[in-house]
Amino acid sequence: MRHPLKPLRGASAGMKIKIRELDVEVTGTLRAHAESRIRLALARFADRVGEVVVRFSDNSAKPYGEGTRCEIDVGLSPRRVRAADEDADVFAAVDRAAARVARSVARALEQERELAELSAGGAGVPRGWRAS
Repeated sequence: MRHPLKPLRGASAGMKIKIRELDVEVTGTLRAHAESRIRLALARFADRVGEVVVRFSDNSAKPYGEGTRCEIDVGLSPRRVRAADEDADVFAAVDRAAARVARSVARALEQERELAELSAGGAGVPRGWRAS
């Protein structure tokens, strides 16, 4: 088993992850956890992912705020995909936001592939689209 603070090797190691903080202190442990979870969640898309920006903000003072918000913004050419989660436990928020952004990236790339097939004269209608 790999040590959680040991750098990853391979395609996901080149992924640029920037961490921004707003009214929240991002410790070394939180930074390492966020980078590790995001690299793991996006590893299969590493060749398509550009810059990843992770933003932490404190929402506990806002009405209905649950604690710390983790927002992950992934750059795909030519679009961006964003997912967020909020929790009193910031590590749980990171885990859920990373899982959400991975599903969103998969969906965006699938849509892109289907549109490319359609424009190239591929047979059929993309999944989820109704033929009229």
